[in-house]
Amino acid sequence: MNFHIMTLFPDMVMNTLDTSILARAMNNGLIACEAVNIRDYTLRKNNRVDDYTYGGGAGMLMQAQPVYDCWKSIQDRLPKKSRVVFLTPQGRVFNQKIAEDLSKEDDLILLCGHYEGIDERVLDEIVTDNISIGDYVLTGGELPAIILVDAISRFVPGVLGNESSASTDSFQDGLLEYPQYSRPEVWHDKRVPEILMSGDHAKVDAWRLEQSIERTRERRPDLYKSFLAK
Repeated sequence: MNFHIMTLFPDMVMNTLDTSILARAMNNGLIACEAVNIRDYTLRKNNRVDDYTYGGGAGMLMQAQPVYDCWKSIQDRLPKKSRVVFLTPQGRVFNQKIAEDLSKEDDLILLCGHYEGIDERVLDEIVTDNISIGDYVLTGGELPAIILVDAISRFVPGVLGNESSASTDSFQDGLLEYPQYSRPEVWHDKRVPEILMSGDHAKVDAWRLEQSIERTRERRPDLYKSFLAK
């Protein structure tokens, strides 16, 4: 899968992505990530990409022309029209289901805004999906883009190594993940639950489901309500 990230801060994006599991996935050819600098496509002096908003108001707005030309430089290299995700607090809130859906794309273009936003005309022309990572405002779309790449990549075969990992993640079945334990058996006078050392896989699975349901009920009653409604 290929991620094409349109940004004013390509180093910020790539320095974060080029670590840990994602770096290994890129080295193994399972995913590819590029950060394309929107400033490279401006026609103005001093690499300016922003200007005042019509109608007044605080802050500056990213102009349509450099954003469009940056997008076109990416799209022209791709075999087919690709989905363009604009990271914005006005979008639908990102979740595991959306991540799984987006992971089915061969190419995905992520657009990072900055300043007070982006000229609406170019958004209308190129954006297919508006996505938010939560009901709060950040200084730019770079961190949300990195989050999307990480979450989506987990569904790409081979990225996690253990193919069952993604299927047991929190939210994958509408529940939070069950508690997990490692060695030693006793730590700070707390013991690993006996059931996990029983060797009875059926009982372990039943215990984990029970714990997931209870944890969801306590910590995320909204998810618990949706789970009961299924």
